[in-house]
Amino acid sequence: MKLPQPVRIIDYRQVNAANALLPQSSILSSGCWSDIHLELYQQPKFEIAEHQHTMHVIACGLPCPFAEQEVSDSSGERWLDGKLSKETRNTGDIAIIPANISHRCNWNTSVQFMILAIEPVLLKQIGQDWVNPDCIELMPQFMSKQDALIQGIFLTLKDELESGRIGGQLLVDSLKTVLAIHLLRNYCATSPRLSSYSGALSPAKLVLVTDYINAHLHQNLTLTEIAAIAQMSPYHFLRLFKQSMGVTPHQYSCKAESIMPNIYCNTAN
Repeated sequence: MKLPQPVRIIDYRQVNAANALLPQSSILSSGCWSDIHLELYQQPKFEIAEHQHTMHVIACGLPCPFAEQEVSDSSGERWLDGKLSKETRNTGDIAIIPANISHRCNWNTSVQFMILAIEPVLLKQIGQDWVNPDCIELMPQFMSKQDALIQGIFLTLKDELESGRIGGQLLVDSLKTVLAIHLLRNYCATSPRLSSYSGALSPAKLVLVTDYINAHLHQNLTLTEIAAIAQMSPYHFLRLFKQSMGVTPHQYSCKAESIMPNIYCNTAN
């Protein structure tokens, strides 16, 4: 009796993660971005075996520079979590493959496409101000329609990889935040909850946070770590802290350290 083959795992945190399953390796790959990873592929006609991803994955079709012919009908099939769909895959169409679901696909023609892998924790960190982070569920999406915003993010990130212009890390951080919010709004099975946050931190949370900063001035605190004390996302916490104190957490901690001898200001922004 032939035993079933184990499902392959693709972890884009690892170098060349998908090479064993694809005919050709990626021609462009990000390597130092936090929470997201971009790959650009050019492949001949192929079929990829069933696998799962450890990260959420978005695939975006591109014009293929070496396609044998123009294809106007279905150019392949995709199985997502056991469901099959024949896909047209026009340029700019996207597919969404959530983490830890079964996936396989085939392509009837040569193809060029990009994938963007996203850490699931990123959606939780950004979405916790509006939804229960433990209930965030990204929905599978077959490659059957376009999303102009996601397509623009793909192309901008590709350009950043190719050009490496000034301010690149700030650009990537901004784009991944925009992408996470867009996914939460449009591709998640979650219902937004009304935020209980006002225009400033509550007195109790303000005392909790400032006491924590004062007690850890000797450490290299991060914004994410401090925001966790207030049980908020870093993005929401930063705005409310500044409204409450008139300064950022970094400025507050530096001011507190200035009155303490022999301690250098090295806390996070």
